[in-house]
Amino acid sequence: MSNPDLGTGPFGGEDGLSTLSREELIRIVLDDAKNWLAHDGLWFQAVEKASGMEAAIAADRAAWEKFTVIEAKRIMERLGMAPGGGIPALVEALRHRLYARLNVQEVTELSDTRALFVMRDCRVQSARKRKGLPDFPCKSVGIVEYSEFARTVDPRIRTRCVTCPPDPHGGELWCAWEFTLDEPRSESR
Repeated sequence: MSNPDLGTGPFGGEDGLSTLSREELIRIVLDDAKNWLAHDGLWFQAVEKASGMEAAIAADRAAWEKFTVIEAKRIMERLGMAPGGGIPALVEALRHRLYARLNVQEVTELSDTRALFVMRDCRVQSARKRKGLPDFPCKSVGIVEYSEFARTVDPRIRTRCVTCPPDPHGGELWCAWEFTLDEPRSESR
C-alpha cells in the first residue's frame, strides 16, 4: 500500500482549504495566529531561561528585524500592493499582520502624510498582567519591528515610538506608534 501524498488534499495544500466554509477558514486563521504567538512566546522564554532577559530581547530584535520584512512583503504580494504606497498602504498592510487578528488596535489619526497607530489590547501584555507579571519591555523590539515593516511598505515612511513598555502607557493602550511620510524635497532653481 502506498503512502498518501501529505502535501495535498485534506492534509495540506490549497485543496484542503478550498472545501471549508468561511467560518471554518476564520477559525483556522485565528487558531494559526494563536499558535504562532504561543510559539513566539515559548521561544522567547526558552532563550530568557538559558541566557537571561537581555540576551532574549537581543535575539527577539534580530528575529523581528527579518520576520517583519518577510511578513510585509507577503502581505503586499497578497494584496497586489507595490512598494511606495505611502501611509494609506501602510495602514492597510497593518490590518493584515498575523497578530492583528489577536490584538485590539486602531489608527486614531490619519492623513496622507501621518498615521498614529495605537495598540489598545496586546495579547502578550494582557496575559502577563493576568499572571501578575510586570509589563514585557518590548520597546526596543517594537522599534525594529514597526520601523522595518513600514520601511518595507514604503522606504519614505519614518517610525517614531510614542509610548511602549517599559514606558508608562496608562490603562487605555499598551503602545502607540507614529508613522510619517518623508516628502521628496523640491530643488531650488
